[in-house]
Amino acid sequence: MLAGLLALGGCGAAGKASTSPALKLSREDLLAVSHALPPLAGQVAVEVAASRRAWRLIANGLPRSIPVSVPPAIAAAAASAGRVIVPAPLREAQTRTLTGPAAEIAGLFGSYALLAARGWRLLGAAVAAIAHAPPAAASFARQNSALYIESIYDAHFTLAQIGKKLRAGYRSLGGAAAFGAALPASQVRALEATYSEASDRLHPHAGVRLGS
Repeated sequence: MLAGLLALGGCGAAGKASTSPALKLSREDLLAVSHALPPLAGQVAVEVAASRRAWRLIANGLPRSIPVSVPPAIAAAAASAGRVIVPAPLREAQTRTLTGPAAEIAGLFGSYALLAARGWRLLGAAVAAIAHAPPAAASFARQNSALYIESIYDAHFTLAQIGKKLRAGYRSLGGAAAFGAALPASQVRALEATYSEASDRLHPHAGVRLGS
């Protein structure tokens, strides 16, 4: 990583003393974020697969009579989401220091991880309350379940935007000519495919609203 950052200061811009410190910093930040994303692909793929299995059961809201298959599917999705580890520099504390496109990309991943883990966990708690809590509490849980379902959808929609934001940021900061071997275009294309709507978005769109 350090070697890549050192090379980045001059890659594609040899002899261009006019390259501003701000531009160099934005490139270094994008490089750091781009190197943080590939190791996450495996755990993200597991989480998305578990979410898709559960999603088809709850996308249009919790059924009036909840099938026995729903609680374990939600529990599996919640467990997978809980295992997604947000590393530096994608953690909230580090994102405050990032500049340029890297800040938005890191924010997207952090939002995905938080919304997915919290949404599945709260939806699991709501299902348990519907099954076992007193009528008033069960009714409250059912009414609020739509909020959790929407947050799960939003989490994966957010995740699916990372690839296109990375590509746009890469281009805006000079592309392959600026980054060279530190971040080749082929790596950007691979990340764009990994963090894309085809790979990560949930279908169908959430068909339930709060209070429905």
